[in-house]
Amino acid sequence: MQFPQIRLQSTFAQTEIRSQQSRLEMEQPKAELSIQQPTAELNIDRKPARLTIDQTEARADMDLKHISRRIEEAAQQGYQDWLAGLARVSQDGDELMMIENGGYPIADQAKRNSESPMLDFNIGWVPSAGGVKLGYDPGKVEINWKTNRPMIDSQINKPVISYTPGKAEVNLKHHPSLKIDFANLKHVGINYEQSI
Repeated sequence: MQFPQIRLQSTFAQTEIRSQQSRLEMEQPKAELSIQQPTAELNIDRKPARLTIDQTEARADMDLKHISRRIEEAAQQGYQDWLAGLARVSQDGDELMMIENGGYPIADQAKRNSESPMLDFNIGWVPSAGGVKLGYDPGKVEINWKTNRPMIDSQINKPVISYTPGKAEVNLKHHPSLKIDFANLKHVGINYEQSI
């Protein structure tokens, strides 16, 4: 016995997705930096030290005198000797003028003028103490400086950004289908029978 049949054969629809990823590119240019350092200013003002040594008196104590000093001392000594001689002659004249008072003024004068004077000398130092005179000026140093600040100039560069957005394409890869088939299907009418 044959039963009527309806056969259905279907295929599902298939979709496909094609995607392109987004792309991000970033580039950071280096910052531009300029640094200048002006040199410091330094000023040194110096007055040199000075040492003075005066040994004129020490040399004179050793009889190493300058000619001008020798002339001056000789003139002074001559003047003193002249005054001493004048006093002696005046005293001798006064004694001779009063000879009537008695005594032996001529003999006394002869004895006095013929004898050398007694020289008195104790301890001496050559050169004498304080014969060398020292003078010292320590001088002075003044230091002035000025520091200059560095000059810094910086320029920041913005990043370079490139962006490509992604996209997705959706397509229908296979269309859906439905296939209908009939078997053993008959239409029975009045006085006839028909196969479908």
